[in-house]
Amino acid sequence: MRQAIHEVTIETRGRGLVAFTGAVTRWVGSQGIGTGLLTLWCRHTSASLTVQENASPEVLGDIERYFEAIAPEQPGRYAHDDEGPDDMPAHLRAMLTGVQLTIPVRDAAPTLGTWQGIYLFEHRRRPHRRSVALHLIGE
Repeated sequence: MRQAIHEVTIETRGRGLVAFTGAVTRWVGSQGIGTGLLTLWCRHTSASLTVQENASPEVLGDIERYFEAIAPEQPGRYAHDDEGPDDMPAHLRAMLTGVQLTIPVRDAAPTLGTWQGIYLFEHRRRPHRRSVALHLIGE
């Protein structure tokens, strides 16, 4: 059994979904591990990870609008606003989508479906530099 660890840095433009499937797939393919398990871990509390459709941009827009509705920015609604009105809604959105993904690896590639992509979901309005840790174990 072998293990490999890596970190991917993702530059966001502010709130929205950022695909980084290619970076993950290239790294997994370069590790010489044909079968295993890949864990991705977002190292932030106001961004999250998701696997979602990668074909229709309307899907991503619908997701963003949905999260705006269920965790809205409303002055006075939240006690925690240390970094501004988008602070607490960002934490709620990250909690709802999660900061970890686990994906099986087969033939030295993540076993994603035809229309699936790996995304970082930025929940803050301003651009950020986000880090995602990758851990691959297998043989």
